[in-house]
Amino acid sequence: MTTAPADEFEAHRPRLFGLAYRMLGSAHEAEDTVQDAYLRFSGADRTQIEQPGAWLAKVVTNLCLSRLTSARARRESYVGPWLPEPVVTSDGTLGPLESAEQREAVSLALLVLLERLTPTERAVYVLREAFGYGHREIAEVLELGEANCRQLYRRAVQRIESAESRFAPPPERQRELVASFLSAAREGDLAGLEKLLAEDVVWWSDGGGKVSTALRPLMGREKVLRFLAGVTQKYGGAWEMKGAEINGTSGLVVWADGALLGVIEFEYRDERIAHVRIVMNPEKLDFARRQLGRP
Repeated sequence: MTTAPADEFEAHRPRLFGLAYRMLGSAHEAEDTVQDAYLRFSGADRTQIEQPGAWLAKVVTNLCLSRLTSARARRESYVGPWLPEPVVTSDGTLGPLESAEQREAVSLALLVLLERLTPTERAVYVLREAFGYGHREIAEVLELGEANCRQLYRRAVQRIESAESRFAPPPERQRELVASFLSAAREGDLAGLEKLLAEDVVWWSDGGGKVSTALRPLMGREKVLRFLAGVTQKYGGAWEMKGAEINGTSGLVVWADGALLGVIEFEYRDERIAHVRIVMNPEKLDFARRQLGRP
């Protein structure tokens, strides 16, 4: 008996979502892309599809390439810093994250760096690094020459590795640092926060013009501490923060009156917090809110 298109497609959905998310940096757009792929799959002559997984990966990749072209134009007019849409990864949404390399591949830090790449470079890098495709397989997906794909991959790696090196502590140490940050923030302990932050720490806030956030990154420990002191004084106990695994690393979710206000991810250097990225744009929080089981 022939398997129904929906049943056959569902077996591939998690992998396709992971591919689309890494390509787009948006869970919302990744969901839409996967749905578009399903519509194409359900309308195709499946007797002509020898390997559904490979066929669907090609469809999703090419749909993402089309979306990335228009996304670039939208992000040029974005209000304030643009950050990827955060995803809670403790439920396996982005697949197994058992190694440091797997966790690194979905971090907000790397997804920001991937914005430096052309859409095709990004596709080659994601297929190679996150999904283990060989250059010949990548060439078939993108309908390019194998030598060209190798060159695109080398160029992508060089662009990413030229950025500041990222040395994430082990997950256990990350949880300790985040717990210390959470405790100090709750108590308004600026001395405790100062010990956790690198001298050149950078605080990135993505409000997208939908909520009031800093339109430029806050640079340096002194500025970040003044900002945190102001936030603590203004909002006090009106909000609550809880730990959560965000994009493969230990992070925080911020709630007020049952509403998700923000998702925070940290990046480290020498056992201190070097970057703080907080996404507060409500349009980017819907997926995480659904994952966390809140209306």
